[in-house]
Amino acid sequence: MKRSKRQQRVEKTPAVAEMHKPKRVWWPWAAALAGLIAVFEVYGPALSGAFVLDDRYLPFMDPSAAQMPFRTWVTGLRPLLYFSYWLNFRSSGIDPETYHLTNVFLHFLGSLVITLIAARLVELSGTTGSARNILGVIAGGLFLLHPLQAESVAYVASRSEVLSVLLYMSAFAVFLYRRAESMTVLRAAAIAMLFAGAISTKEHTLTLAALLLLADYYWGLGGFRKNGMLYGILAVAGAVGAFVVWRELKDASTAGFSVVGRTPASYFFTQCRVIWTYVRLFFLPFGQNIDPDVALSNSLLDHGAIFGLLALVALAAAAWIYRKRWPLAAFGVLVFLLLLAPTSSFIPIADVSAERRMYLPFLGLVLVCLEFLRRLKVSQAAWAGAAILAVCSVLTYQRSAVWANPVALWQDAANKSPRKWRPHFQLASALYESGNCADAAQAFEAASRLDRPSFDLLLDWGLSLDCAGNWQDALVRLRQSATLQPSAHVQSQIGMVYAKHNKFEEALSALADGEKIDPSFDMTFVYRGNIFEAKGDKAAAAAQYQRALALNPLNSVARDALARVSQ
Repeated sequence: MKRSKRQQRVEKTPAVAEMHKPKRVWWPWAAALAGLIAVFEVYGPALSGAFVLDDRYLPFMDPSAAQMPFRTWVTGLRPLLYFSYWLNFRSSGIDPETYHLTNVFLHFLGSLVITLIAARLVELSGTTGSARNILGVIAGGLFLLHPLQAESVAYVASRSEVLSVLLYMSAFAVFLYRRAESMTVLRAAAIAMLFAGAISTKEHTLTLAALLLLADYYWGLGGFRKNGMLYGILAVAGAVGAFVVWRELKDASTAGFSVVGRTPASYFFTQCRVIWTYVRLFFLPFGQNIDPDVALSNSLLDHGAIFGLLALVALAAAAWIYRKRWPLAAFGVLVFLLLLAPTSSFIPIADVSAERRMYLPFLGLVLVCLEFLRRLKVSQAAWAGAAILAVCSVLTYQRSAVWANPVALWQDAANKSPRKWRPHFQLASALYESGNCADAAQAFEAASRLDRPSFDLLLDWGLSLDCAGNWQDALVRLRQSATLQPSAHVQSQIGMVYAKHNKFEEALSALADGEKIDPSFDMTFVYRGNIFEAKGDKAAAAAQYQRALALNPLNSVARDALARVSQ
C-alpha cells in the first residue's frame, strides 16, 4: 500500500527512528564485570597462599617435573585436569599465585554458566521478564561469592571440582537452551564433548545423563522421543567412564570398597548426618573446617543417623508431592540429592566430609532460595539478593584470609577438630616450614598423643627438634622413625644431625647404614661429601658428589657442591 507523505515524514523523524532502533542490553555485561571484580577481591588474600595438603603431591611439585614428557602429565584418570596444571607449570613453574588465579577465573566462568541455567529454570517455572534476569544474577552471585565455595576455589587440588563443574554445567546449559524440542546432531555432539571433558576432570560428573533425564521429564522438554540420540551417546560414554572409574577405584585406598575402616553401610549411615551439615553450612555458613572430625555411624542408631535418614526421605517426598506448587524448590531438592549422591551415598571415601563436595550440588540449594525470592516483588527480591551477596562477600573474604596462611589454616582446623590427628600434624609441619621450630616440635608432640606416631611424624618431629637446638632429642625421634621404617633417607637425616655438631664418625656410620639399605639414594653421597668437605678433603668430597650425580643427574645440590670443591 502506498504511504502518504505525512507517514513518510513521521518515519523520518529522528525521535521516531531512534525508538525503532534495537535496544542495547548492557546490564548483563555490567553484572559480569562486577562479578569478576568482586570474586578477585574476596579471594585476594588467598591468591598468594602456599600449596597445602594434596597440592604437594601434584605433578608440578615433582623435582623432575620440568623433564617429564607431556604424555606423563596427561596419562591417567584425569587428563584434562593435569593438562591445566601443565599449562600453569609451563607458564610460571611452581609459583602458587598463577594456580590460584586460574582457579578463581574458572570459578568466575562457572558462575556465568550458573546464571544462565538459573534464569532458564526460573523461566520454565513461570517467572519471566526482569524478575527472571535478576534471579539469574542472584543465583550466579551466590555460586560466585558464597563462603562454602572457598575450599574448592582456594585449594589448588580442588581444581578438579572447579573445572569439571564448569564443563558439566555448560553441558546442562546447552541442553536447556535449545530452540526446538528435538535435539539436533550438533547440539548432542556439543553436550557429549563437554561431558567427556567433565568426566576426564573428575569422576563424579558421571551423573550428567541422570540430571538431563530429570530436567527433561520434570519440565517437559521432549523426553526420549525427542532426545533419544543424546541419551544413547551419553549412555555409551557413561558406561565407558564408569568402567574406567571402577577399575581405578576397586583397589584404591582413599575411595572405593577397599578403604580401611569404611563399609558401604557405615559410610551411608554417616552421610545421612553429613548431608545435613552441608545444608546447614549453605544457609548458616559458620564453623567451616578444612578437616572436620566426624564420628562414624556404624548403624542407624549411632549418632542419630536414623533421624538424618528420615529427614532426607521426608524432604524428597515433600519435593515430589509439592512439585507443582513449588516447582523450582522441588526441582532444586531433587538436583541437590542427585548431584551429591556420588560422594554422599554408599561408596566409601576415606574423608567422610569435605566442603568441596558441595561445589557440584550447590545449584540445587540455590534453586530452593530462588523459589522464595521469585514470590517477592522484583525490587524486594533485588534488594534481598544484594544484601545476601554482601554478607557472603564479607564471609568469603574472611575465609580466604584463613586460606592465605598454612599456619592459620591448620590452626583453625586443629582448634575445631581437637581430637583428630591430621590437623595437628599438618599444623606442626606448617610451623616447621615457617621457621617456628620450637612451636613445631610442641605441635608434633601434641599430634603424637592423638594417635600412634607414624614414621613421617617422628622424622619431621626430629628435624624440628634439631632446628630448635635440641639435637639429642632429635636423634631419639629419628632413630624411632628408622625403627618403624628403615630407609636411606632417615639415615641421611641422622647423619646430617651428627655432622652439624662435628660428630663426623657417627655421621659416617649412619650414612653407611643408609647406603646398605638403599645404595641408589643419591643424597647419602651428598651428605658424605659434605662431611669430607668440612674435614678439608676436597678430592674425597668431589668423588662423593660425582657418585650422587651419577645416580641422579638432576641433583642440583650435588652439582653446585661439585662445582664448589672443584674450583
